[in-house]
Order: sequence, then structure tokens, then C-alpha cells
Amino acid sequence: MPRLVIVSNRISVSVTKHAGTIRLTDSIGGLATGLTSLAHCYDLFWIGWPGITSEKLNEQDKKEIATKLAQKNYHPVLLSKKQIEQYYEGFSNKTIWPLFHSFPLYAVYEDRYWQTYRQVNEVFCEAVVKNLRPNDSIWVHDYQLMLLPRLIREKLPDAEIAFFLHIPFPSFELFRLLPWRTDILNGLLGADLIGFHTYDYARHFLNSAARLVGAEHSMGSLTIGNRVLKADTFPMGIDYQKYARAVADAKVRQNLAAIRKKVGDRKIILSVDRLDYTKGIIQRLEAFDLFLSQNPRYKGNVTLILLAVPSRTGIGDYMDLRQHLESLVGRINGEHGSIGWVPVWYLYRAVPFERLVALYSLADVALVTPLRDGMNLIAKEFVATKTDGKGVLILSEMAGAASELGEAVIVNAHNKAAIIQAIREALEMPEAEQIERNELMQNRLSRYDLKRWANDFLGTLSKVKQTQQQLSVRKLAESNRRRLLDQYTAGEKRLFLLDYDGTLVAFADRPNKAGPDHQVLTLLENLAADSRNEVVIISGRDKDTLTRWLGKLAISIIAEHGGWIKKKARHWEIAHPLENDWKQTVRPILELYTDRTPGSSVEEKDFSLVWHFRRSDPELARLRTHELRYAVLELTANLGVGVFEGSKILEVRNTGINKGRAVGSWLAEPQWDFVLAAGDDYTDEDLFAVLPEKAYSIKIGPTISKARFNLDSVHELRHLLKQLIEQTNREEITC
Repeated sequence: MPRLVIVSNRISVSVTKHAGTIRLTDSIGGLATGLTSLAHCYDLFWIGWPGITSEKLNEQDKKEIATKLAQKNYHPVLLSKKQIEQYYEGFSNKTIWPLFHSFPLYAVYEDRYWQTYRQVNEVFCEAVVKNLRPNDSIWVHDYQLMLLPRLIREKLPDAEIAFFLHIPFPSFELFRLLPWRTDILNGLLGADLIGFHTYDYARHFLNSAARLVGAEHSMGSLTIGNRVLKADTFPMGIDYQKYARAVADAKVRQNLAAIRKKVGDRKIILSVDRLDYTKGIIQRLEAFDLFLSQNPRYKGNVTLILLAVPSRTGIGDYMDLRQHLESLVGRINGEHGSIGWVPVWYLYRAVPFERLVALYSLADVALVTPLRDGMNLIAKEFVATKTDGKGVLILSEMAGAASELGEAVIVNAHNKAAIIQAIREALEMPEAEQIERNELMQNRLSRYDLKRWANDFLGTLSKVKQTQQQLSVRKLAESNRRRLLDQYTAGEKRLFLLDYDGTLVAFADRPNKAGPDHQVLTLLENLAADSRNEVVIISGRDKDTLTRWLGKLAISIIAEHGGWIKKKARHWEIAHPLENDWKQTVRPILELYTDRTPGSSVEEKDFSLVWHFRRSDPELARLRTHELRYAVLELTANLGVGVFEGSKILEVRNTGINKGRAVGSWLAEPQWDFVLAAGDDYTDEDLFAVLPEKAYSIKIGPTISKARFNLDSVHELRHLLKQLIEQTNREEITC
């Protein structure tokens, strides 16, 4: 079975050095612990930082660490103190973390942080390449390594790479604030599959990809260069049975009894979080303070256990947060407490698994109200421990888990009045209702647990690779290329049917900027110079533009997808007499949508009207395109015209015009020895459909087509045409 190579900032083992002795300790909590539970399902190999800086280690220490970790299928990435300060504490947690969690005012944009972030991602890349075996799958995790997929792809083009982001992906309006936004996007787009916890995060990513790098998607699938990749939603689960079974464990029961003895018969509200400004701990405490003030009957009858796990203790914002938190706890206890009753039990530490499960099991209410959170597994863990069904989860709508746990009491974490109401509702909720709500959530969590999440994600990765493989089979492989060259050389009567935009020249942001460069003009001129070749350019552009660009070449030209035809050394002729009265009906609606869509424009041709939106906002253009398409279809139902979507265009034209029909006169001529046709979009499918069986039909781009073969880009087609010309030149020299 192929290995699964997991790459994350931290491995699930921490390395320490005391008195010259190297010690390994299993980590508790977080991503590391969650993924470790997959070991019984997959052959795992883990690459990451072991938690100790390189300055503390001599060469012998490094060898010892590598040896000990290798026995556990780990490979350590050793980082210096400076790298940790600037890559992890700096760029990852002072730039990406606040910005992606919708706290832009906390974000710091330091070039030195960015440079170190890039450097460390390159170090991780070297570790992956060094340790990778054939058929391994690579699963990169989280925001610290967003450049890594692209870096690996550049060194291992055929590698199977997945990426999962465990924090939110921000809206475009926030993401655009990042100076290095394009680098981050391109880094992520190096993966075959990009996973997010919720649909909103995936949607934000796809929107940013479209706006910043022009990567449009269809149902979450994107085409980047010669690859098809996918962005999708996979809400991370927990090891459900681990928490459900733990409630009966003897150590858990001991902890539970000890806590109950101290608390007595009071109601318990539990708050468990890493100490982070995104978790809404201050707002939660302020709401509890107001709850006690507004509901004095609960004084002495309810205790809030506040467990704050230390986090990023070296960052100033976190130190300030701790001071604020502890001051607030002291004020609440001083104002509301009494002899024998402390309103808030504050614990600033991590606790063992058995103590945590005991707290979950004992709590009457879990108060989970982050201001922004990628998922929040604490909410799921709490529900899993409620084996008797009793207990109420209060959950922020800004946590990713809220999309799954709809039976919880959902609140706006900024609305203190709503939190107060939720606490009251939770404390007074009938047991029957508690059991009903929890049962629904438990059934859902037990079905989509951590194992199911990983299998779902990796299964989707496999499907993406299968799609890539199917498309790669259609690529013009070397054997087919040699056969093509041989048939071209032997042929005495050869036909070239070539699309223009997206096939011979790349797309431009403005249509009038896509004129032919020197290379393409030279290629066409040299092809046409061979008397055995007939070259036909088939374009959707108007005849005047094509005459200006290509009119001096000894080639035939078809304009407006077949509306006009100009055979070599002849004048333009209308292919088929067609009515254009429909334009008077359609033009006003196109102009209306142009006014409503900044960056769009209308182009009028003899037989069509084209709405261009390449320079428009992608989301707005997508919406307007759907609206416009239906509006035009209603107007033209009986007018003999069709509505066609192309690359950043919507075209209305006579249905009697298409490229397949336009080339009929050439294909009707006596047998051609060699036929090559190339195109890149839907209009070329009509051409591919009418070609002889032995013709070489080529679709530019990795998409399904009626064409026999695919090439990745305009550059590759030009290279092929150059090979054909060179083949002719070699033949002449030989003769």
C-alpha cells in the first residue's frame, strides 16, 4: 500500500533536551494528535518540526533525533530560533492568522517575515523530495506551508499532492490586503486537491483565484496550466468513539468525582480554548458577568470553568490578552463571588486527556463562542462525551462547526445579549429536549468521524488523479507525435484547420491586444510556403480585423465562426445568406448589461453580437452572464439565433453558422493525405465533429473534447508546427 506522507508545521512528537539527554514526548491536542489516529488506516510518514531549535543541538544530537524519529516514521525538519521567530511567530501568526480570521488590524506586513516564510517552505520542500518514494501521496497541512504545494510541483511535476487549510480562508476583500497574495494563491494551486472545512471558505478561495490569477472554476474544478485540480469542502471530524468510550474509563471517572466534589451540585458552564484573541474569550466573560448581574438567582448556583490553554506566549498580542483576561476574571470573582462560591474557575494550562473528558462529561453547558474559527473540534468533542444525552452546546455561528451542529444553541459571538439569553435557555432546557438535540448531533458526528473525513478527502484526491490520468492519455504522446510527423512528411496534399484566439495566440485582457506576434506570422508564412499545404484560419473575429492581421499571408481565412469565408487569393464571401434583423432586438439588452457590469463591452460583428467580460469582476460577470443568457433566450426564441458562452464572452449569433459547416468545401475536396485541426473552445467542437477519422484533431488545454488529442498550451502547438516546418526543411536538404 502506498505511503501517505503528511507534512505539517509540527509532528505529533515533541523533542526536548535536558542535561544533555534527548527526550521524545507525544503531543496532546491539535492537528498532530488528530492525524496520529489515522495510523491504523494508512502507512503514515510524517515530516515536520519537532519543537526544538537547532541552536540547542550538536551534530550528535541531530543524528540521535533523526534515528529515534525514524523508528516512529517521522522525519524532523530542524529550524533555527530566528526561523521560528520570523516564519512561525512572525508571518504565520502575525500576518496570516489575524488576516485569515478577519482581524486585519492585528496583521503585520513585514518583508523579512515573508522572506523567512518562503525560505522555510523551501526547507520543507527539500525534506519532502528527499524522503519521497514512488507512488507516495503527499498531504500538506495548514497555513504555515501554503507555498509548499507549488514548490514540490516544480521539482516533482507528477507527484500526488493534497493540501488542507485548517483555518478560514478570508473573503477577497480581506485577502487582497496581503501584499504576497498572488504568491500564496499560486502556492496552493500547486496541489491536486485543496480542502476546506466549510463551503464559505472554499467559495472565498475560488473567488480570489478567479480575481487574482484568472483561474475560473466549474463545480470547484480549475484548470491550471496542464493540470485539472479541485477545491472542495471536507468538514474535519473527530475520533468519535475515543471520546464516547472514554467516559467509562476509570481515570476519567476518578477525575469526574474529584471535580464534582469540589463544585458540589452547582450547574457547570465549561469554556475550553487556546488563549487566542479569535476565540472570543473576553466577550464570553463579559457576557457571563452581565448574566450574573441580570439573573441574580443563579449566583451561587452556577460556576464557569474557564480553561485557557497557553498559546504563542512570545507574541505581544497574546501576552496583552492574558493580562486582560486575568484582570477580568479577578473583577468578576470579586464583584459576584461569595464565601464558598467562586463564579469563575480560571485554569491557565493544558490538561491531560482524562481530565478534559471529565470536564466535558460533567459540564451542563459548553460555551463555545469564537469570533472566528476554522472548525472548532472542542464543540464536537463535548457532544461526543454526552453518552447520557444531557448537556447543552452553545456555539458561535462564526465557527466552522456551526454548519454541522445546527441543533446547538447558535449565537452571534459579538451579541452579549444573545449569549446571555442562550445561557439562560441552556440552563433551563428540559432534559428531553437536550437528549433529542444531542442524539441528532451525535449520530452525525459518529458517521462523519476523523477516519471518514480522511477517507473522503483522500478518495477525492484519487478521483482527481484519475481525471488527470484520463486527460493525460489523450495528450499527444511522443509515439503519436512521431506518427504525425511521418504522415505529414509522406503527404502530398495536406490541410491545416487552425483556430486563432487561444490556439495560435494566448488570450489578452483586451480583444484588440491579441494581434499576431512575429513568431506566429513566421510559422503561418512558412507553412503556407509549401505548395503541398493548405492553411485555413478559422476564427470568431470579424473579417476586417483578420484581414488587417493576416491578410498578407497566402492562406484562407474564415471569420465569425463561418459567417465569412476568404479563400486564398480571393475576396471575402458570405458563407450563407442570413437575416440580421434580430440584432435590433438583442442589442439593447446587451448594452443594458454592459452598463450594469463595469469592465464589460459589446462587440458587433456582421453575423453576431458579442458581450465581452474578461476585464469585469468574475463573480459579478458570472451572475450577469446567467441573467443575460436567459434574457436573450427569451427574446430570441423564434428568431433563429443561439446564445453561446466562450472564454470570457457570451455570443449571440445565427444558428446556421458554425465552424464545422464552414469547412465543408475543403473537406469535400478529393482525399487529403494529412489533416490537422486545432482549437481551444466549444466553437471548435463543431469542427472536430466533421473531420475524417484519421485526421489529427487537437484540443488546446486539458479538457474533455471530441478531438483525438490534447496539447497543454499555445506554446506547445507552436512548437509542433515548428517541428513540421523543420521536417520539410530537412527533407529538402536531403533531396
